[in-house]
Amino acid sequence: MKLHELRPAKGATHKVKRIGRGDGSGHGGTSTKGTKGGQSRAGYKSKMAHEGGQMPIQRRLPKRGFNNIHRVEFKVFNLGQVEQLAEKYSIKEFSAENLYINGLISQNDKVKILGNGELKSKFTFKVNAVSGKAKLAIEAAGGSLEIVK
Repeated sequence: MKLHELRPAKGATHKVKRIGRGDGSGHGGTSTKGTKGGQSRAGYKSKMAHEGGQMPIQRRLPKRGFNNIHRVEFKVFNLGQVEQLAEKYSIKEFSAENLYINGLISQNDKVKILGNGELKSKFTFKVNAVSGKAKLAIEAAGGSLEIVK
């Protein structure tokens, strides 16, 4: 085999469709765009969400609900999870910094403790929010609680 004998594999290359280069090319005349209408003309651009005269989906469906701009999102941990995480990562103080260092939350996340599960050991909590049931369970286990804003 020589360099000048190299060829692409059969079927690997395709003939380029040259549009609008005369009738002899097979793609002259209307240049494969059909006849008449906006889509056959230069500069055609369809409007976003236009469905050809059919009522667009965003108008067919009803409006529903709203987004509360004052909503505060929390990363939630239950008391049962606290026990497991403390065991896994050997945490004694449950604070945003410790949780961030161990990759459990993002840097600006707010943390809330909920009361599902049991708390057997005593822990120090420095969190943004805590439920009433969780607060009672933490104090009953002999732990301390500090609400950070």
